[in-house]
Amino acid sequence: MQFPSYRPRRLRRTETLRAMVRETSLDVSDLIYPMFVEFGTGVRREVSSMPGVFNISLDMLPAEIDELKALGIPAVILFGIPDSKDEAGSGAYAEDGIVQQAIRIIKAHDPEFYVITDVCMCEYTSHGHCGALDDNGCVMNDVTLEMLASTALSHAEAGADMVAPSDMMDGRVGAIRAALDAEGFTDVPIMAYSAKYASAYYGPFRDAADSAPTSGDRKAYQMDPANGEEALRETALDIEEGADIVMVKPALAYMDIIRRVKDEFGYPTCAYNVSGEYAMVKAAAANGWVDEKRIVLETLLGFKRAGADLIITYHAKDAARWLKKA
Repeated sequence: MQFPSYRPRRLRRTETLRAMVRETSLDVSDLIYPMFVEFGTGVRREVSSMPGVFNISLDMLPAEIDELKALGIPAVILFGIPDSKDEAGSGAYAEDGIVQQAIRIIKAHDPEFYVITDVCMCEYTSHGHCGALDDNGCVMNDVTLEMLASTALSHAEAGADMVAPSDMMDGRVGAIRAALDAEGFTDVPIMAYSAKYASAYYGPFRDAADSAPTSGDRKAYQMDPANGEEALRETALDIEEGADIVMVKPALAYMDIIRRVKDEFGYPTCAYNVSGEYAMVKAAAANGWVDEKRIVLETLLGFKRAGADLIITYHAKDAARWLKKA
């Protein structure tokens, strides 16, 4: 096809025509909203590095769920901030832990609202790493699997609809699947953080969740940003162990990985539009450097075009409002 017989601009002349031939769509039903929950009452504290995102107390959850439901956002993913931490991260799997209580409150308020829980240890350990440490300060993989399985099981027992292990320990999906199945939770899906990179984009999240390591970093268990083939191997392992949905995190600098994962496996794929990506847009918009609405919707659409079926994003509330007016 050559000019002048083929003129692509013919199909761009009007919004009606552009909509008719549009290849990719973005809908509010694609969005999952991350929530940071903590103990106390009347807490709604804005995260300094994430304008518009709040740490909230348990009593504030019903109103938050009502707002999300009114916007059409179908699900949340919960992150808990405990009132105390220890070496074993025991608050992660405590029956009365912060996430466990949050699940029960949400389900008592609205049994049909979909609750996903992040399964990791970093918010709960006094050292800030994603599992138990040995004498050299290295995370012990197989010991940590038991902690993660206990955490996921406690979430399911509290009423979680889905669990999402984010720790990047080898074998954690299989360990969690086995623990859930053994206790009769065969219908609880696992959304695995399959390709989670050791990224600089996580900084604001660590402000919100108070989860920065007290020493060292997480490069020994999160993925090297330079690697792509490894992401496919990690994803293949998670699927083999029983993952129902796979995830790429972060999203913006890893759209190539989203595309490769989707093309290789054809599995439901989630992109996590992380805190640093959110904060950069908010800062630029506050300075008048970008059109926030246009850049957010364009970015989210880009994740869908790259192959994401679901998007975890702090922009979810704003995006839902904008999509309703579109």
